Amino acid sequence: MPVEFLGIATTSDASETTAPTTKPVDLHYLERLVRAHEDTGWTRVLFAYGSSGLEPSALAGWVAARTESIELLLAHRPNVSYPTFAAKTFATLDQVSQGRLSVHFITGGSDHEQAREGDRLTKDERYARTGEYIRVVKKAWSSAEPFDHHGEFYDFDDFVLDAKPFEGRVPTISFGGSSDAAFRVGAAEADIYAVWGEPLASTAEQIARVAAEARAAGRATPPRIHAAFRPIIAPTEELAWEKAHRILGRIEERKASAGDLLRRFRPGPPENAGSQRLLEIAEQGERFDAALWTATAKATGGGGNSNALVGTPETVAQALLAYYDLGVSVISARGYDLLDDAIDFGRYVIPIVREEVAKRDAARALGAGDPLDAAEPAA
Repeated sequence: MPVEFLGIATTSDASETTAPTTKPVDLHYLERLVRAHEDTGWTRVLFAYGSSGLEPSALAGWVAARTESIELLLAHRPNVSYPTFAAKTFATLDQVSQGRLSVHFITGGSDHEQAREGDRLTKDERYARTGEYIRVVKKAWSSAEPFDHHGEFYDFDDFVLDAKPFEGRVPTISFGGSSDAAFRVGAAEADIYAVWGEPLASTAEQIARVAAEARAAGRATPPRIHAAFRPIIAPTEELAWEKAHRILGRIEERKASAGDLLRRFRPGPPENAGSQRLLEIAEQGERFDAALWTATAKATGGGGNSNALVGTPETVAQALLAYYDLGVSVISARGYDLLDDAIDFGRYVIPIVREEVAKRDAARALGAGDPLDAAEPAA
Protein backbone atom coordinates (compact mmCIF):
# COMPACT_ATOMS: atom_id res chain seq x y z
CA MET A 1 0.00 0.00 0.00
CA PRO A 2 1.69 3.25 -1.07
CA VAL A 3 2.20 5.99 1.48
CA GLU A 4 1.52 9.65 0.68
CA PHE A 5 2.64 12.87 2.36
CA LEU A 6 0.63 16.07 2.63
CA GLY A 7 2.17 19.47 3.36
CA ILE A 8 0.84 23.03 3.40
CA ALA A 9 0.69 25.81 0.81
CA THR A 10 0.29 29.34 2.14
CA THR A 11 1.27 32.90 1.28
CA SER A 12 2.73 33.77 4.70
CA ASP A 13 5.24 32.20 7.09
CA ALA A 14 3.04 32.86 10.14
CA SER A 15 2.35 29.96 12.49
CA GLU A 16 1.30 29.39 16.09
CA THR A 17 4.87 30.21 17.11
CA THR A 18 5.84 32.88 14.62
CA ALA A 19 4.44 36.27 13.68
CA PRO A 20 4.59 36.80 9.92
CA THR A 21 7.82 38.12 8.46
CA THR A 22 6.48 37.98 4.92
CA LYS A 23 3.89 40.20 3.30
CA PRO A 24 0.32 39.04 4.00
CA VAL A 25 0.10 37.88 0.38
CA ASP A 26 3.61 36.87 -0.58
CA LEU A 27 3.42 34.88 -3.80
CA HIS A 28 7.20 34.48 -3.89
CA TYR A 29 7.05 32.75 -0.49
CA LEU A 30 4.15 30.56 -1.64
CA GLU A 31 6.14 29.39 -4.66
CA ARG A 32 9.25 28.73 -2.55
CA LEU A 33 7.21 26.74 -0.04
CA VAL A 34 5.44 24.59 -2.63
CA ARG A 35 8.63 23.99 -4.61
CA ALA A 36 10.37 22.93 -1.39
CA HIS A 37 7.71 20.26 -0.95
CA GLU A 38 7.93 19.23 -4.60
CA ASP A 39 11.71 18.98 -4.50
CA THR A 40 11.89 16.88 -1.32
CA GLY A 41 9.44 14.10 -2.10
CA TRP A 42 6.08 15.25 -0.75
CA THR A 43 2.97 14.00 -2.57
CA ARG A 44 0.69 17.04 -2.32
CA VAL A 45 0.11 20.35 -0.56
CA LEU A 46 -3.05 21.69 1.04
CA PHE A 47 -4.63 25.03 0.20
CA ALA A 48 -6.57 25.66 3.40
CA TYR A 49 -9.84 27.53 3.80
CA GLY A 50 -10.83 30.12 6.41
CA SER A 51 -13.54 32.73 6.43
CA SER A 52 -11.03 35.59 6.52
CA GLY A 53 -8.37 34.01 4.33
CA LEU A 54 -7.58 34.14 0.64
CA GLU A 55 -9.70 32.19 -1.84
CA PRO A 56 -7.79 28.90 -2.17
CA SER A 57 -8.81 27.85 -5.68
CA ALA A 58 -7.20 30.99 -7.12
CA LEU A 59 -3.96 30.19 -5.30
CA ALA A 60 -4.10 26.56 -6.45
CA GLY A 61 -4.45 27.67 -10.07
CA TRP A 62 -1.50 30.04 -9.70
CA VAL A 63 0.66 27.28 -8.21
CA ALA A 64 -0.43 24.75 -10.84
CA ALA A 65 1.07 26.93 -13.56
CA ARG A 66 4.43 27.10 -11.74
CA THR A 67 4.97 23.48 -10.69
CA GLU A 68 5.37 20.17 -12.46
CA SER A 69 4.43 17.23 -10.26
CA ILE A 70 3.21 18.21 -6.80
CA GLU A 71 -0.48 17.44 -6.28
CA LEU A 72 -2.87 20.15 -5.09
CA LEU A 73 -5.42 19.53 -2.32
CA LEU A 74 -8.09 22.22 -2.32
CA ALA A 75 -10.06 22.73 0.91
CA HIS A 76 -13.66 23.66 0.24
CA ARG A 77 -16.69 24.52 2.39
CA PRO A 78 -20.08 23.68 0.86
CA ASN A 79 -21.69 26.78 2.31
CA VAL A 80 -19.71 29.12 0.05
CA SER A 81 -20.98 28.03 -3.37
CA TYR A 82 -23.57 25.95 -5.21
CA PRO A 83 -22.37 22.39 -5.97
CA THR A 84 -22.74 22.76 -9.75
CA PHE A 85 -20.46 25.80 -9.69
CA ALA A 86 -18.01 23.98 -7.41
CA ALA A 87 -17.92 20.96 -9.74
CA LYS A 88 -17.07 23.33 -12.61
CA THR A 89 -14.35 25.06 -10.57
CA PHE A 90 -12.78 21.75 -9.58
CA ALA A 91 -12.90 20.37 -13.13
CA THR A 92 -11.28 23.55 -14.45
CA LEU A 93 -8.47 23.35 -11.89
CA ASP A 94 -7.94 19.70 -12.68
CA GLN A 95 -7.56 20.60 -16.35
CA VAL A 96 -5.19 23.48 -15.54
CA SER A 97 -3.05 21.22 -13.33
CA GLN A 98 -3.31 18.28 -15.79
CA GLY A 99 -4.83 15.88 -13.29
CA ARG A 100 -3.17 16.99 -10.06
CA LEU A 101 -6.23 18.22 -8.14
CA SER A 102 -7.97 16.63 -5.17
CA VAL A 103 -10.63 18.20 -2.94
CA HIS A 104 -11.02 18.22 0.85
CA PHE A 105 -14.57 18.99 1.93
CA ILE A 106 -14.92 20.89 5.21
CA THR A 107 -18.31 20.74 6.86
CA GLY A 108 -17.39 23.22 9.61
CA GLY A 109 -16.98 22.44 13.28
CA SER A 110 -17.60 25.93 14.71
CA ASP A 111 -20.97 27.69 14.56
CA HIS A 112 -19.17 31.01 15.05
CA GLU A 113 -16.79 30.48 12.14
CA GLN A 114 -19.59 29.31 9.84
CA ALA A 115 -21.75 32.30 10.78
CA ARG A 116 -18.97 34.63 9.61
CA GLU A 117 -20.10 33.74 6.09
CA GLY A 118 -23.79 33.49 6.80
CA ASP A 119 -24.08 29.75 7.45
CA ARG A 120 -26.72 29.21 10.16
CA LEU A 121 -27.38 25.49 9.80
CA THR A 122 -26.89 23.18 12.76
CA LYS A 123 -23.91 20.85 12.79
CA ASP A 124 -25.96 17.77 11.79
CA GLU A 125 -27.66 19.79 9.04
CA ARG A 126 -24.25 20.85 7.76
CA TYR A 127 -23.09 17.25 7.51
CA ALA A 128 -26.28 16.26 5.68
CA ARG A 129 -25.71 19.16 3.28
CA THR A 130 -22.09 18.10 2.70
CA GLY A 131 -23.17 14.58 1.80
CA GLU A 132 -25.68 15.87 -0.74
CA TYR A 133 -23.14 18.38 -2.07
CA ILE A 134 -20.50 15.69 -2.68
CA ARG A 135 -23.01 13.47 -4.48
CA VAL A 136 -23.97 16.32 -6.81
CA VAL A 137 -20.30 17.11 -7.54
CA LYS A 138 -19.53 13.46 -8.32
CA LYS A 139 -22.51 13.20 -10.66
CA ALA A 140 -21.58 16.42 -12.42
CA TRP A 141 -18.08 15.04 -13.03
CA SER A 142 -19.34 11.71 -14.39
CA SER A 143 -22.65 12.41 -16.15
CA ALA A 144 -22.49 12.73 -19.94
CA GLU A 145 -26.14 13.76 -20.10
CA PRO A 146 -27.98 16.66 -18.43
CA PHE A 147 -29.53 15.68 -15.10
CA ASP A 148 -32.00 17.06 -12.58
CA HIS A 149 -31.57 17.10 -8.83
CA HIS A 150 -34.26 17.69 -6.23
CA GLY A 151 -32.76 17.25 -2.78
CA GLU A 152 -33.06 18.60 0.73
CA PHE A 153 -30.59 21.43 0.14
CA TYR A 154 -30.21 21.78 -3.64
CA ASP A 155 -32.76 21.88 -6.44
CA PHE A 156 -31.94 22.29 -10.13
CA ASP A 157 -32.81 20.98 -13.59
CA ASP A 158 -30.99 20.08 -16.80
CA PHE A 159 -27.38 20.58 -15.65
CA VAL A 160 -24.44 19.10 -17.53
CA LEU A 161 -20.76 19.88 -17.21
CA ASP A 162 -19.16 20.16 -20.64
CA ALA A 163 -15.57 20.33 -19.36
CA LYS A 164 -14.93 17.25 -17.23
CA PRO A 165 -11.82 16.66 -15.10
CA PHE A 166 -8.55 15.91 -16.88
CA GLU A 167 -8.57 12.87 -19.19
CA GLY A 168 -11.72 11.45 -17.67
CA ARG A 169 -10.28 11.00 -14.17
CA VAL A 170 -12.26 11.59 -10.98
CA PRO A 171 -10.39 13.84 -8.51
CA THR A 172 -9.85 12.30 -5.10
CA ILE A 173 -12.27 13.46 -2.40
CA SER A 174 -11.16 13.66 1.21
CA PHE A 175 -13.23 14.41 4.28
CA GLY A 176 -12.66 14.69 8.03
CA GLY A 177 -14.47 14.68 11.33
CA SER A 178 -14.88 12.74 14.55
CA SER A 179 -18.61 13.08 15.26
CA ASP A 180 -21.22 10.40 14.53
CA ALA A 181 -22.58 12.48 11.65
CA ALA A 182 -19.09 12.93 10.22
CA PHE A 183 -18.34 9.21 10.27
CA ARG A 184 -21.62 8.41 8.51
CA VAL A 185 -21.18 10.94 5.70
CA GLY A 186 -17.44 10.64 5.18
CA ALA A 187 -17.34 6.85 5.25
CA ALA A 188 -20.11 6.76 2.64
CA GLU A 189 -18.74 9.40 0.25
CA ALA A 190 -15.00 10.02 0.65
CA ASP A 191 -11.96 8.38 -0.93
CA ILE A 192 -9.79 9.48 2.00
CA TYR A 193 -10.96 9.95 5.60
CA ALA A 194 -8.89 12.40 7.66
CA VAL A 195 -8.37 12.21 11.43
CA TRP A 196 -6.17 14.24 13.75
CA GLY A 197 -3.06 12.52 15.07
CA GLU A 198 -4.03 10.64 18.24
CA PRO A 199 -2.40 7.81 20.18
CA LEU A 200 -2.22 4.53 18.32
CA ALA A 201 -5.02 2.89 20.29
CA SER A 202 -7.56 5.65 19.70
CA THR A 203 -6.48 6.00 16.06
CA ALA A 204 -7.20 2.29 15.59
CA GLU A 205 -10.67 2.84 17.09
CA GLN A 206 -11.37 5.63 14.59
CA ILE A 207 -10.13 3.53 11.66
CA ALA A 208 -12.40 0.69 12.74
CA ARG A 209 -15.34 3.12 13.00
CA VAL A 210 -14.73 4.40 9.46
CA ALA A 211 -14.58 0.81 8.16
CA ALA A 212 -17.81 -0.11 9.96
CA GLU A 213 -19.68 2.93 8.64
CA ALA A 214 -18.40 2.23 5.13
CA ARG A 215 -19.78 -1.32 5.32
CA ALA A 216 -23.09 0.03 6.61
CA ALA A 217 -23.19 2.34 3.58
CA GLY A 218 -22.71 -0.64 1.26
CA ARG A 219 -19.11 0.05 0.31
CA ALA A 220 -16.87 -2.93 -0.38
CA THR A 221 -13.71 -0.91 0.28
CA PRO A 222 -13.49 1.73 3.02
CA PRO A 223 -11.81 5.10 2.49
CA ARG A 224 -8.07 5.34 2.92
CA ILE A 225 -7.03 6.95 6.21
CA HIS A 226 -5.18 10.25 6.58
CA ALA A 227 -3.66 11.23 9.94
CA ALA A 228 -2.21 14.68 10.74
CA PHE A 229 0.75 15.54 12.98
CA ARG A 230 3.16 18.38 13.82
CA PRO A 231 6.69 16.95 13.47
CA ILE A 232 9.43 18.33 15.71
CA ILE A 233 12.74 16.77 14.68
CA ALA A 234 16.39 17.30 15.56
CA PRO A 235 19.65 15.29 15.26
CA THR A 236 19.35 13.83 18.80
CA GLU A 237 16.46 13.03 21.13
CA GLU A 238 17.70 15.59 23.64
CA LEU A 239 17.85 18.36 21.04
CA ALA A 240 14.41 17.40 19.72
CA TRP A 241 12.81 17.73 23.16
CA GLU A 242 14.63 21.01 23.81
CA LYS A 243 13.21 22.25 20.52
CA ALA A 244 9.74 21.00 21.46
CA HIS A 245 9.72 22.93 24.72
CA ARG A 246 10.97 26.09 22.97
CA ILE A 247 8.08 25.74 20.53
CA LEU A 248 5.61 25.34 23.39
CA GLY A 249 6.99 28.46 25.06
CA ARG A 250 6.61 30.45 21.86
CA ILE A 251 3.00 29.30 21.49
CA GLU A 252 2.26 30.53 25.00
CA GLU A 253 4.04 33.83 24.31
CA ARG A 254 2.02 34.44 21.17
CA LYS A 255 -1.22 33.66 22.98
CA ALA A 256 -0.31 36.09 25.74
CA SER A 257 0.45 38.86 23.25
CA ALA A 258 -3.12 38.63 21.88
CA GLY A 259 -3.53 40.06 18.40
CA ASP A 260 -4.83 38.04 15.46
CA LEU A 261 -3.74 34.74 17.00
CA LEU A 262 -6.66 34.90 19.42
CA ARG A 263 -9.07 34.66 16.48
CA ARG A 264 -7.70 31.18 15.89
CA PHE A 265 -7.84 30.10 19.54
CA ARG A 266 -11.18 31.34 20.82
CA PRO A 267 -11.82 31.07 24.57
CA GLY A 268 -14.06 28.30 25.84
CA PRO A 269 -14.31 24.64 24.89
CA PRO A 270 -14.24 23.72 21.19
CA GLU A 271 -17.48 22.71 19.49
CA ASN A 272 -16.06 20.10 17.13
CA ALA A 273 -15.63 16.51 18.28
CA GLY A 274 -12.09 16.21 16.91
CA SER A 275 -10.72 19.03 19.04
CA GLN A 276 -12.64 17.77 22.05
CA ARG A 277 -10.96 14.40 21.60
CA LEU A 278 -7.51 16.02 21.42
CA LEU A 279 -8.10 17.88 24.69
CA GLU A 280 -9.45 14.78 26.42
CA ILE A 281 -6.33 12.88 25.38
CA ALA A 282 -4.09 15.74 26.56
CA GLU A 283 -5.73 15.54 30.00
CA GLN A 284 -4.69 11.89 30.18
CA GLY A 285 -1.01 12.71 29.68
CA GLU A 286 1.59 14.55 27.61
CA ARG A 287 3.39 11.60 26.01
CA PHE A 288 2.00 8.53 24.25
CA ASP A 289 3.55 5.66 22.33
CA ALA A 290 7.02 6.31 20.89
CA ALA A 291 6.87 10.02 20.10
CA LEU A 292 3.38 11.57 20.37
CA TRP A 293 3.30 14.77 22.45
CA THR A 294 0.00 16.43 23.39
CA ALA A 295 1.26 19.63 25.03
CA THR A 296 0.97 21.60 21.79
CA ALA A 297 -2.66 20.51 21.37
CA LYS A 298 -3.46 21.55 24.94
CA ALA A 299 -1.78 24.94 24.44
CA THR A 300 -3.84 25.68 21.33
CA GLY A 301 -7.14 24.46 22.73
CA GLY A 302 -7.15 21.42 20.48
CA GLY A 303 -6.88 23.71 17.48
CA GLY A 304 -6.93 21.40 14.49
CA ASN A 305 -3.72 19.59 13.61
CA SER A 306 -1.88 20.16 16.88
CA ASN A 307 -0.48 16.93 18.36
CA ALA A 308 3.26 16.66 17.76
CA LEU A 309 5.67 13.83 17.02
CA VAL A 310 9.00 14.57 18.70
CA GLY A 311 12.40 12.96 18.17
CA THR A 312 15.14 12.25 15.69
CA PRO A 313 14.12 11.63 12.08
CA GLU A 314 14.49 7.90 12.76
CA THR A 315 12.23 8.08 15.84
CA VAL A 316 9.55 10.09 14.04
CA ALA A 317 9.72 7.80 11.01
CA GLN A 318 9.27 4.71 13.17
CA ALA A 319 6.33 6.38 14.92
CA LEU A 320 4.72 7.07 11.54
CA LEU A 321 5.32 3.48 10.45
CA ALA A 322 3.35 2.31 13.47
CA TYR A 323 0.41 4.37 12.16
CA TYR A 324 0.97 2.95 8.69
CA ASP A 325 0.72 -0.55 10.15
CA LEU A 326 -2.68 0.39 11.58
CA GLY A 327 -3.92 1.43 8.14
CA VAL A 328 -2.87 5.08 7.80
CA SER A 329 -1.66 5.62 4.22
CA VAL A 330 -1.78 9.44 4.02
CA ILE A 331 0.36 11.42 6.46
CA SER A 332 -0.11 15.14 6.97
CA ALA A 333 2.94 16.78 8.54
CA ARG A 334 3.27 20.51 9.11
CA GLY A 335 6.07 22.01 11.18
CA TYR A 336 6.08 25.30 13.03
CA ASP A 337 8.73 26.82 10.75
CA LEU A 338 6.80 26.06 7.58
CA LEU A 339 9.59 26.23 5.01
CA ASP A 340 12.59 24.83 6.88
CA ASP A 341 10.57 22.11 8.59
CA ALA A 342 9.07 20.99 5.25
CA ILE A 343 12.57 20.68 3.81
CA ASP A 344 13.92 18.78 6.83
CA PHE A 345 10.96 16.40 6.97
CA GLY A 346 11.21 15.76 3.24
CA ARG A 347 14.95 15.13 3.36
CA TYR A 348 15.24 13.11 6.55
CA VAL A 349 11.90 11.48 7.41
CA ILE A 350 10.07 10.74 4.15
CA PRO A 351 12.88 8.58 2.68
CA ILE A 352 12.98 6.38 5.79
CA VAL A 353 9.22 5.87 5.79
CA ARG A 354 9.09 5.15 2.06
CA GLU A 355 11.96 2.65 2.28
CA GLU A 356 10.33 0.77 5.15
CA VAL A 357 6.93 0.80 3.47
CA ALA A 358 8.52 -0.65 0.34
CA LYS A 359 9.96 -3.48 2.45
CA ARG A 360 6.52 -4.17 3.91
CA ASP A 361 4.94 -4.17 0.46
CA ALA A 362 7.61 -6.54 -0.86
CA ALA A 363 7.05 -8.90 2.07
CA ARG A 364 3.32 -8.81 1.46
CA ALA A 365 3.82 -9.55 -2.24
CA LEU A 366 5.87 -12.61 -1.28
CA GLY A 367 3.09 -13.76 1.01
CA ALA A 368 4.90 -13.01 4.26
CA GLY A 369 2.21 -10.54 5.35
CA ASP A 370 2.34 -7.82 7.95
CA PRO A 371 1.82 -8.19 11.71
CA LEU A 372 -1.31 -6.11 11.36
CA ASP A 373 -3.89 -6.25 8.57
CA ALA A 374 -4.27 -2.68 7.37
CA ALA A 375 -7.80 -3.30 6.10
CA GLU A 376 -9.08 -4.45 9.50
CA PRO A 377 -7.06 -2.65 12.19
CA ALA A 378 -7.23 -3.86 15.75
CA ALA A 379 -9.26 -1.61 18.03
